[in-house]
Order: sequence, then C-alpha cells, then structure tokens
Amino acid sequence: MASGYTFVIADDHPLFRGALKQALTGVADVAEILEAGDFEATKALIAGNDDVDLLLLDLSMPGASGLSGLIALRGIHAAVPMVVVSAHDDSQTIRRALELGASGFISKSASIEDIRAAVKTVLEGGIAQPPGVDLDVERDPEISDLIRKLQSLTPQQTRVLGMIAGGLLNKQIAYELGVSEATIKAHVSAVLQKLEVDSRTQAVILLGKIGSDPLQAIGA
Repeated sequence: MASGYTFVIADDHPLFRGALKQALTGVADVAEILEAGDFEATKALIAGNDDVDLLLLDLSMPGASGLSGLIALRGIHAAVPMVVVSAHDDSQTIRRALELGASGFISKSASIEDIRAAVKTVLEGGIAQPPGVDLDVERDPEISDLIRKLQSLTPQQTRVLGMIAGGLLNKQIAYELGVSEATIKAHVSAVLQKLEVDSRTQAVILLGKIGSDPLQAIGA
C-alpha cells in the first residue's frame, strides 16, 4: 500500500485544478491526487476509492447542484473530509456548508498559502474556514429548520435523497445500491417523514432552498 495522502480535486476548470494541485503537493507526503471535472466523475471517484483522505469540492461543477451536491457526496462516503472550494464565499454559504457536513471552506480567491493552511487544518482533524469571516447565525428560520432535518438523516438516507434529487427512480436507486426495491421504498418513506413532506417532488423542492436545482428531478 502506498504511503502518503490521497486527494481528490473536483473542479471543472483545469487551470484552477492545477493551482489546487500545486497547493496540495506542498502540504504533506502525497501518494496520489485524483481529478474530476464534473459531478458524476466526482461521485465515481468517491464511491470507488476507500482510501481518499480529502476531497476539495467546487459547488458549481456541471451536474452539481450547489450544497445538495455536498449532501449527496456525504451520503456516498460520510467518513471522507470534504472541503468546499467556491467563489461564492459569503458568510451564509460558508456557514451552511459547514452545518451540512463540510470539514472546511476555501474561497477561490484564497492564496496558495491559505489553501495549504486550510488543508493542513482539516488533515489534523480541525474545521477550516476563511480568516476574518464572521459566520454569525442563520437568519432564515425555514433554512435553519431544513438543515436540522437534513442533519437527522442517516448516511444511507442522505445518499438516497441525493439520488432522488438526481432524478433516479426507486428501482434505479435499488440497482445502484445493490439492495431490494422494498428497502429503498422504506428509505424514501423515512426521508420524507424526516423532512416532513408528502412526496419526492416536495423533497427535491425543499433541497432547492439551500442551493440545488430542483427542476432537473421533478417529473423524473
């Protein structure tokens, strides 16, 4: 087994992936840096590599749906530390990303030194956030309630919700996860109950309130 860290960089801009790669090679002993340019490739890398030590995730890749992309990836592999890298670096986005399970947040305007410092913090088990940013508190009670509900989901329920948001039917989700359709129906029922909604469409619309694209899954 190779020594050193395995990183995944998920961003659709090759130049920025290159900058992140340069930053990571200066952090610690690196065994491998994997790259993905869209959300489907990112999901495949996370699902297919048990030894990933850190994911750097752009929220605006093709196929991603804002913070719901983070939720879906957390469902696939909850143990992998995930750091959101985004140009949308307002305090609201940062706070919501951290509350939804991100281990850190890096602004795309950050320097190489700041990126390295953030990655080191996360690798050491800490939470990295941009310096000088006051995260304040969630001022939207509806969003605060939604985040609390999402936090109550199990990893498998979170993964199912991500697949629902991706437009997959129960039988497709069952195939992807290697379980029976009855098991998926039970998961879907539990998800809808925890989110306090009556249908898959309502669940997807609810996710849309924290930065996803609900239209792609409605009617699927």
